[in-house]
Amino acid sequence: MTSHLVTGIGELTTHDDRFGGPLLDAALVAEDGRVAWVGPAADAPDADRRTDLAGAAVVPGFVDSHTHLVFGGDRSAEFEARMAGTIYTGGGIMTTVATTRATSEDQLRARLRGLVDEARGQGTTTLEIKSGYGLDVETEVRLLRLAGEVTPETTFLGAHVVPPGIDRAEYLALVTGPMLEACAPHARWADVFCEPASPLAFDGDEAREVLVAARAAGLRLRVHANQLAPGPGVQLALELGAASVDHCTYLSNADVAALADSRTVATLLPGVEFSTRSPYPEARRMLDAGVEVALASDCNPGTCYSTSMPLMIALAVREMRMTVAEAVRAATLGGAHALLRDDVGHLRVGARADLAVLDAPSYRHLAYRPGVPIAKALTL
Repeated sequence: MTSHLVTGIGELTTHDDRFGGPLLDAALVAEDGRVAWVGPAADAPDADRRTDLAGAAVVPGFVDSHTHLVFGGDRSAEFEARMAGTIYTGGGIMTTVATTRATSEDQLRARLRGLVDEARGQGTTTLEIKSGYGLDVETEVRLLRLAGEVTPETTFLGAHVVPPGIDRAEYLALVTGPMLEACAPHARWADVFCEPASPLAFDGDEAREVLVAARAAGLRLRVHANQLAPGPGVQLALELGAASVDHCTYLSNADVAALADSRTVATLLPGVEFSTRSPYPEARRMLDAGVEVALASDCNPGTCYSTSMPLMIALAVREMRMTVAEAVRAATLGGAHALLRDDVGHLRVGARADLAVLDAPSYRHLAYRPGVPIAKALTL
């Protein structure tokens, strides 16, 4: 085995309960890409290689458990219109579908890899990537195949919206039949935009049909739910055992109580509220009730064109009343739980040695210095 000692860590966040919080003046040893030892720098064992971080803070690499990184085109004009007061309804998705279908595979791949590099440049080491900008069999397969080149966490989202001019029942039959059959070999997950408030998205019965079919095809489940208005999505996700229910902007007391009594993670996407002038999810209410919360970017061309997990942490602290420690946990361990991963999101012995190294003395600077590129990924 090849061992690598990282020392000179001014403050190390591990999410290891044995330590009771961040370790000061810490070190970490990785062997063949896994954490083999963590503790005070003075007690560090020898290793084949050595890196001195000169007092930098380290947190687990960010786990961005909700993105849409494979797409063509640009929707900056739509963003400008929303800033002027236009309400978001999901209608712009079809603009991206049209441009994505017309974009070459090489162009899609180049943009995807550029966005992945951009995310790593801000500390992200694990990404989930959805399809959903094809909405036909051929393009959905292409998007998932490209996503699979950069991550194992690929999600089939043929049920993003119903394309205009297509009968809803016919499209639902396509998504749950030939499209699912073609896409399932390229996906680990299936998702559905369950949002009765949008005429383009799927109601509770339609979403159930999609999720049941996907589960029967061997895919694990995630759900876009309760983004635009109260609805059945959260309860449906819990009933079917989805790993994550995402957005959660409009929750009833019953939704919160049910989430708290489940293993389903509520994945919050504050960049969307920032980019749509929408109300932020009530993270404080969820956390106080005992709900497991994750933070993710939802990077996409329409409602949050940002790969920055540090920005999501800052927004969660400023706008959703999370503490910095809660936000960092949600952006790391919470995201890992949303992906049913026990090897990322923490730096306990046995975890993947995926670090986010901060040009700062403490994790608190992730919220304290918003917009400043202080985090970078380091994979040992």
